[in-house]
Amino acid sequence: MSFFSVEQISAGYGGREIIRDISFELESGCFMGILGANGCGKTTLLKSICGILPHRGRCLLEQTVLEELSARQLAGRVGYIPQRSGISIDISVLDVVLMGFNPQLGLLERPGKRMKEQAAQALEQVGLAGKEEENYLCLSEGQKQLCILARTMVSESRLLLLDEPESALDFRYRHRMLKLLRGWVAQEKRAALVTLHDPSLALNVCDRLLLLSQGGVLGILEPQTDPLERMEPLLCQVYGKVSLQRCQNRRGESQLVMLSEEESADESDYQNHLSGRTG
Repeated sequence: MSFFSVEQISAGYGGREIIRDISFELESGCFMGILGANGCGKTTLLKSICGILPHRGRCLLEQTVLEELSARQLAGRVGYIPQRSGISIDISVLDVVLMGFNPQLGLLERPGKRMKEQAAQALEQVGLAGKEEENYLCLSEGQKQLCILARTMVSESRLLLLDEPESALDFRYRHRMLKLLRGWVAQEKRAALVTLHDPSLALNVCDRLLLLSQGGVLGILEPQTDPLERMEPLLCQVYGKVSLQRCQNRRGESQLVMLSEEESADESDYQNHLSGRTG
């Protein structure tokens, strides 16, 4: 019995279908990335799952049909982080994080001491300790993304939907944030669906990858265990001629590197050049 499943989801805009008959399953603790060319329906899929976009088909989270829930009930189970937060009022960083508790509070109820402590702890986890009283609008775009991530972490959401959360972060913080999020999802026995622009990053931080092409599911990969011979042909259908290599970083950890055909040829020529110099 799966933790979360999507069954025959189809959706679009203005009568034009963007995604069609998409089905897949997620287990508890799974961090799944979504890859595909621009316009293939990655964001459309997330908006359909969280109820923003009308669609056909259904989604089940822990055997509950999401389409049958009220907006408040859905917000308590599914957390959605778009590419831009949409917050445009003067508000403190701490108050933004405290919004994550809203589905748990009554109409006039305010967050208590325990909730404020949890919010401060979440800010520390994402690297924003000491910024609790700063104006959210004065943060950089990357810091805003981290703040929204902290808000999601204090919520009771069982399923997290993130639309290119790394887009406003520099190289160092991209890996840090996604590894933090992946570990948190596994520890809390939740699940996450994350659209990512960088396939090399996705190959190294995601438990599974959902490949979309022309509005449908091209395939599902498990980067840590799937052989390169299975992954390469599918990735080529999305990104053109590419090759995959497994290597080790300085800590001895296995990593995947994806190169375009041109990059692969350049690397081969360079290695041959070095061999010629040392031979």
